[in-house]
Amino acid sequence: MNTRKRASDGGAGGDELVFVALGGLGEIGMNAYLYGLGPEDNRRWLMVDCGITFPEGENDPGIDVILPDVRFIEERRSELAGIVITHAHEDHIGAVIELWPRLQAPVYATPFTAGMLRAKLAEHGNGLDIPIHVVALDSRFKIDPFDIELFSLTHSIPEMSALAIRTPLGTVFHTGDWKLDPTPTLGKPVDGERLQRLGDEGVLALMIDSTNAIRDGSSPSEASVARELKHIIANAPYRVAVTTFSSNVARVKAVAEAAQATGRELVVAGKALHRVIDVAIDNGYLPKGFRHHDQDQFTYIDRKDTVLLCTGSQGEPRAAMARISAEEHPQISFAKGDIVIFSSRTIPGNERAVGQIQNDLTLGGCEIITDNEALVHVSGHPRRDELRQMYRWIRPQIAVPMHGEARHLKAQADLAKEMGVSTVFIVTDGEVLRLTPNAAIIDDAPVGRIFRDGRLLVPEGEGPVRERRKLSIVGVVIVSLCMSRKGALMADPQAVLDGVPVETAEGDAMIDVVLDAIDGTLRSIPQQKRKNLDMVAEAVRRSVRAAVNSEWGKKPICRVLVNVVDKG
Repeated sequence: MNTRKRASDGGAGGDELVFVALGGLGEIGMNAYLYGLGPEDNRRWLMVDCGITFPEGENDPGIDVILPDVRFIEERRSELAGIVITHAHEDHIGAVIELWPRLQAPVYATPFTAGMLRAKLAEHGNGLDIPIHVVALDSRFKIDPFDIELFSLTHSIPEMSALAIRTPLGTVFHTGDWKLDPTPTLGKPVDGERLQRLGDEGVLALMIDSTNAIRDGSSPSEASVARELKHIIANAPYRVAVTTFSSNVARVKAVAEAAQATGRELVVAGKALHRVIDVAIDNGYLPKGFRHHDQDQFTYIDRKDTVLLCTGSQGEPRAAMARISAEEHPQISFAKGDIVIFSSRTIPGNERAVGQIQNDLTLGGCEIITDNEALVHVSGHPRRDELRQMYRWIRPQIAVPMHGEARHLKAQADLAKEMGVSTVFIVTDGEVLRLTPNAAIIDDAPVGRIFRDGRLLVPEGEGPVRERRKLSIVGVVIVSLCMSRKGALMADPQAVLDGVPVETAEGDAMIDVVLDAIDGTLRSIPQQKRKNLDMVAEAVRRSVRAAVNSEWGKKPICRVLVNVVDKG
């Protein structure tokens, strides 16, 4: 942990209002934010969101998802008053189940978000009992000493709630993810008059979504996407498949209504989609009689009468679309002339996987439609004109860009200054920002990443991931020696090479290079020194790596196993 010297001015031992991100600043995803109130040695904390991000392909081999390192607040969990979830996207809610045992604070969420969390608990919680407090939309409640008021904003999932966090030292408005959609297909448009009244009341700091801060104009509406999907489906000669984020209930609704309007049958493939549909029905975002077929009915419906809604828009290898494109799905296959719509934005890092699926589908004769060809997806985040409107409503004293990479945060900061905000801070994960009194960055908190590796959680800097990265580049050589305790060789050395070239540039077998190195090393060690078996193993390891490097130009990982035979 790097320690930043505390600002000399400011609290002087009195109450402070501070902000620190454990994830979500300088990156998109893994949102986890903390607000602290009180003197440095006796603060109460509020956590907003606890999400995941996804591995970056070959940089994180074997990793399923990435969670924020929460040790800073884990060490202070007796001071953690609660966890408020703004909405049910995985980058805001996905780490709650796995990290809650380290935090053990009550969780607050609106009905749909709570329903999604409970559905995940039922499937992956292993009996974990998390105290989930369901709070009404646009309600106001206390998480002592914080006074929380929810503000419904439009987004690409139901019940996105911004937070007005009132404290004796001032009010913070934490937007979460949002956009200004005048014609949402679910929920109501943003209540600008209510936001204006909050601004009139006085807002100390605005913590604001920066994902689209580099884009001019305003984001198109979900209603426009619904019309375009209906048009494509109505004019399709054969079946249409749509893949999208499973959490986008508005898009699910649009696809279902388009299928119904064109006289087609809706088939749903993917566990995550079924889970979201069930929660959406329970909370009134889809009708009780929402009609769809499971994937096992796919082959019984005529091509011209089928609309398939499936998971896999991000190229996930186990999702439905990946299995279909590889012709490995047990119930679903496509034919020449079918249309496949990618109704989503490809998350950075997933381009190769998504491109491979689209190429495979194209080779199979399908027509691919993305948002490059038609308005089949819109962002759930605000562009610059929408951001300007938020500044006009809220009129904060301080602006803090969040939810974005460095270029997004910088663009947001520049826009805030353009809109007349007097104090703007660009902070990154771990920097402790005192909002009042005397706003300043005052300290650093430990931050990092935790990898979910199968069923285990391992710290980023430890565990097998670093070794896997190296293995993918240089391979491995395993050497087995059978020796007595006195250092006598009891059998011929054995070696196995994996991920290492079979031959040298001259055509010699690389295994012979390794065995010659082992033999030469053992001969060079005097008999009396061979009793130190650890020294022998290390000498063999070094010589094997050097020998392979001289022929290949790369040093493989080398492991030497010494089997001791207890003879004289």
